[in-house]
Amino acid sequence: MFVADCPARTTLSLVADTWSVVVVFALGSGPQRHSDLLAKIGGISKKMLTQTLRKLERNALVQRRRLATAPPGVEYRLTSLGNSLLGPVSVLARWAEDHAAELAGPDDAG
Repeated sequence: MFVADCPARTTLSLVADTWSVVVVFALGSGPQRHSDLLAKIGGISKKMLTQTLRKLERNALVQRRRLATAPPGVEYRLTSLGNSLLGPVSVLARWAEDHAAELAGPDDAG
């Protein structure tokens, strides 16, 4: 697992970055437009959201669908592979919430 080109390590680097985890979690509630995701995810820039969505799409975790609306739009949804990641991501998010106070450094605590 610690070898540079190990498949597990490569996969972890893809899904373990902060924005990938947050975007997968945000899409867990269903398909969303880019602007809805931007509003839902605090602190992410348009550029970073676009880059993250493209990366997740390239790796078959997210599907982009054109909408026949005026003006034309797109929505993003988790693929079945992306949905399979939602469980572990949810557990990680719950763990982070439960232990946020413990993980705060001495400067953050008070």
